[in-house]
Amino acid sequence: MQKNYLGNIQGMIGNFNIRFVLRILGFILIIESLFMMVCSVVSFYYMEECGDVILTSSAITLLCGVFLRIFGTEDIQKKTSKRESFVTVTLIWVLLSVFGMLPFYYSGVIPRWSDAFFETMSGFTTTGSTILRHIDDVPKGLLLWRSITQWIGGIGIIVFALLLLPMVSGNAVSLYNSEVTGISKDKFSPKIKQTASRLWVIYLIITFLLIFLLWLGPMSLFDSICHALTTVSTGGLSTKQASIAYWDSAYVEYVISLFMFIGGVNFSLIYFLFKGNFKKILRDEEFKWYLLVFAIVTLLVAAGLYSSGLVKGVETSFRTSLFQIISVMTSTGFSTSDFTLWGVPYAMLMYLLMVFCASAGSTSGGLKIVRMVILSKNAINEFKRQVHPNAILPVRLNGNVVSNEVVTKILAFIFLYLTILVMSFIVLSFTGMNFEESTSAAISCISNVGPGLGTLASNGHFGDIPEFSKWYLSFLMLVGRLEIFTVLSLFMPAFWKR
Repeated sequence: MQKNYLGNIQGMIGNFNIRFVLRILGFILIIESLFMMVCSVVSFYYMEECGDVILTSSAITLLCGVFLRIFGTEDIQKKTSKRESFVTVTLIWVLLSVFGMLPFYYSGVIPRWSDAFFETMSGFTTTGSTILRHIDDVPKGLLLWRSITQWIGGIGIIVFALLLLPMVSGNAVSLYNSEVTGISKDKFSPKIKQTASRLWVIYLIITFLLIFLLWLGPMSLFDSICHALTTVSTGGLSTKQASIAYWDSAYVEYVISLFMFIGGVNFSLIYFLFKGNFKKILRDEEFKWYLLVFAIVTLLVAAGLYSSGLVKGVETSFRTSLFQIISVMTSTGFSTSDFTLWGVPYAMLMYLLMVFCASAGSTSGGLKIVRMVILSKNAINEFKRQVHPNAILPVRLNGNVVSNEVVTKILAFIFLYLTILVMSFIVLSFTGMNFEESTSAAISCISNVGPGLGTLASNGHFGDIPEFSKWYLSFLMLVGRLEIFTVLSLFMPAFWKR
């Protein structure tokens, strides 16, 4: 009966490998349930009432994962196309959020489905927007789960799954390319599984190093773990309502600033750094632009804050600027100061940085600097062609020619990005949000940054926005995290044709 039922569905949508999709989804849910169990142990350790709820949520997630695995046991060696990969990756992020919100909802900490889903999607997509009004009162087990969702979402759950999954034939490459963001997917090894393992080794080393460094400061071990998880993933969720400003520590701010900067670097460059290949980093054009933009904007904002008297002291002005610029630029969203109070020019600059963000292949969101570099070079070539129409002027990046296909895809990506933003401004305004709130919320969510303007900034949360807006912004987070094409392709009729 199982075989006939799935066969009928396959007949309706063409040669679609449903069992492959179910198998991967089941495996991902099993992984999620194990992380939930860890949080339940922490909750029991602190003698919190929500420990039973987290454990029950873990059991529900585990059973559903096992069920999907059973239905996906056949045809796993069958080759898949991009259709299966796009559907699998999109459903993974949706299911992670659906099951991941169970501890929040059933514990009563977040009593509305829309709020619980928004909070969880914000975690897994490393957006960092929150609906919680009193974070300090949330049980530690749930705070840890919040942080883990961002840590899982940072490097990508697919990369983690490829490390643990049994052989899935040639399907691994398709899954990897569908989930890992950026215009290119650098691999450090011909085998995807080795690439995944090396990515996670780097990710783990950076995480444990940051935990240790934060623990040396004023943070407790628990806060150090939670903030390390949300810093290396450039997520930005904190265990305190006041975020990093709660500790009022220059040491904490400098340490987190450094690791946020690292989180905005292409992971392939970090790998070569571990290998001692410094030339690879210094020659990378995107890294040069990332460093240059960060340095110039930080110094300009620091000078502006000091000269205007908005922040007292040279060192404090520099540290405040450094922290806020790198937090926004890497789409992390931590805060030590409300930049919306600095004035309109500073707020506009911050939201411009939110759009462009950091490097491709990093845990940050946004358009990515490399796309802007390539389009800038292409625009310069167009000016040259006005004078020399027959000249062959290829776009080069790091000495290599960028194909016209890549340039065209970047143009399409930015067109869709801007189109979705404009449409989102209109949609959100019809729900009752004012212009300032709707524009900042849309930019923040599709770029996976977190902060908003207007009442979103003054309240420090998204809890008061309309219900529909929360669902819509959750969708924008997903679209931004998977870089538009993966999600929107599912809505194209041609995608489902045989």
